[in-house]
Amino acid sequence: MISKPHIAIDAMGGDEGVRVMMAGVAEARRRHDGLRFSLFGDETRIKAALDRHPNLRAASEVFHCDGVVDANEKPAIAIRKAKSTSMGLAIQAVKKGEAGAAVSAGNTGALMAMSKLALRTMPGIDRPALAALLPTLGDNDVVMLDLGANTECDARNLVQFAVMGAAYARVAMDLERPRVRLLNIGTEDLKGTDEIREAAAILRESDNLPLQFDGFTEGDKLANGEADVIVSDGFSGNVALKTAEGTARFVTDLLRRAFTSSIRSKIGFLISKPAMHLLRHHLDPNEHNGAVFLGLNGVVVKSHGGANATGVAHAVHVAARLLEEDITQRITGDMARLGAFGKAEIAAQ
Repeated sequence: MISKPHIAIDAMGGDEGVRVMMAGVAEARRRHDGLRFSLFGDETRIKAALDRHPNLRAASEVFHCDGVVDANEKPAIAIRKAKSTSMGLAIQAVKKGEAGAAVSAGNTGALMAMSKLALRTMPGIDRPALAALLPTLGDNDVVMLDLGANTECDARNLVQFAVMGAAYARVAMDLERPRVRLLNIGTEDLKGTDEIREAAAILRESDNLPLQFDGFTEGDKLANGEADVIVSDGFSGNVALKTAEGTARFVTDLLRRAFTSSIRSKIGFLISKPAMHLLRHHLDPNEHNGAVFLGLNGVVVKSHGGANATGVAHAVHVAARLLEEDITQRITGDMARLGAFGKAEIAAQ
């Protein structure tokens, strides 16, 4: 277990720039005074921002670079200039062992491509997956993966995602045997593609894994709290995630309109204001910021580009927690348990 996590920060990523990134990292440092940072980007702008955060300045080293990955830049182009960009150098710090994790709010596709090329996938993992914590009506959040890294997946990929997602849930939510479900178009055993049914068959038989496989779930039950991990291919997962985010915005906007439609509604809003505050907090994406690329030889966390300082701090906290609990070693151990059994089952399908 790592006592003082060292995290590389892409200071230039994100919609709000260096100021918000540094404010968020400083907030994370106040919560966790053992954290240390390598900050990559424009030295002048970073140091100017650090003047407002002496606690962070004392725990950080600044590495100047001129290059920045554009928000719309193609991954292939970003890879070619990785050695001169803040994102690329943050990932290289993890590869060299100079940092345990990298955090960036930059271009997701470029971050995924550069991370996979530099860090490679772990033994036994074919493809990394993008995982995030989503709010639910239950006692815990739910880990959902893949959220867009792999648009097409076979049964082997889905089984590996389940193993990685369960390891993440054990770390993030202190669960001994997370409840895992596969996203499907129905809960019956005969529903879904061949790949989904094959993955379900393997997970049902893999009772030596530290997870509880509970079959299938549908899109309208993502937030009911009946699962701790929901597994899908990246195409379906990304569509489900964006739909859930859009629905949350729709509900909050609808409530806002309803409460401002008349004097009586405004009075009702004042009465229900504490409940509305709780709802806003529960649905605030900044409170769940920090998606993780699981399956790499190193920890890489993607912060939402539009995250505020609290959101950035949350992403940094996710990275620190994964380092402290050694998520890569947990996944390695769980994949060893799956071992030859999982390979044989997939080959037999």
